[in-house]
Amino acid sequence: MKSHPKVIDRILEVIREKETFCIAGHIRPDGDCIGSQVGLALALKAEGKKVCCWNEDAAPAKLKFLDPDGVFQKPKPGQKFDCVIATDCASFERLGKVGDCVAERGLLINIDHHESNTRYGDVNWISPREPSTGELIYRLLKIARWPVTKQIADCLFTAISTDTGSFQYPSTRPGTFHAGAELVTRGANLAKITDEVYQSYPLSRARLLKHVYSHFRLTQENKIGYFWLKKADLARTGAESNDTEGLIDHIRAIEPVVVACVFEEIEPELTRISLRSKSAKVNVSDIAGLFGGGGHPAAAGARIPGTPLATQRKVIAAVKKAIHAAK
Repeated sequence: MKSHPKVIDRILEVIREKETFCIAGHIRPDGDCIGSQVGLALALKAEGKKVCCWNEDAAPAKLKFLDPDGVFQKPKPGQKFDCVIATDCASFERLGKVGDCVAERGLLINIDHHESNTRYGDVNWISPREPSTGELIYRLLKIARWPVTKQIADCLFTAISTDTGSFQYPSTRPGTFHAGAELVTRGANLAKITDEVYQSYPLSRARLLKHVYSHFRLTQENKIGYFWLKKADLARTGAESNDTEGLIDHIRAIEPVVVACVFEEIEPELTRISLRSKSAKVNVSDIAGLFGGGGHPAAAGARIPGTPLATQRKVIAAVKKAIHAAK
């Protein structure tokens, strides 16, 4: 096996010493977050550890199949843990309410692949080269020589698949395909994962997609595509916030679009933006950073206070500037 960072040995040393664990994920958890959390939780339980997973927000309906045994629990303030492991979470703030609930802890381990990670843990394993945290968790399990069961394989394959756009994003590396192949060999159920994650959308999401195609806008010679999702749009279609994940990719896929952006209303004067870039010369993590956010060069986001119109103007202006500089 190839050499590995010393931080992995340190993480395994801590895990072997400790007994009670909370595996924490970010607000609005996605496939990489949920898959990494449950996969690691199952591995630690098999080693005789007491483990729970906490997120501020519930897992999206399409990912609930990964947790039939109920390792996810609602955060409880004041509960003590020997060790808290944050997975796929770029900053302590992204843990949301879970951050307050894990104040009574021993060590905090931070395992993540976001370039913008703030290294908030007592032990930090940050590897932006990896396109998903799921791949890092798989590496950890292999080095520890812990069994990768079929259920763990399902979790980690889902994590890797969802964060690489089904192995389509430019961040996907040869090692990612190797990891995916090994997980299928170890029992990851491709038919089940594909059906649950990619082919079982609720009708409300189809209504939301209809709204997106009817209301998206193009600017800057069609290089910027954007749309708004207001609370009223969700209410009208019967959709939940989780149903919005991946909608941006439909606009990103329009041929002339270089950067896609979705503006999502959280409150009347608070907007969540998500950005996607198709150009290696346009780093949307840098753009999100201008507004206190972050992420990856090709996918990033932020929360911006202010009126919707002012937010739209500022963000579109920043994207235009980045596209112009990339010429």
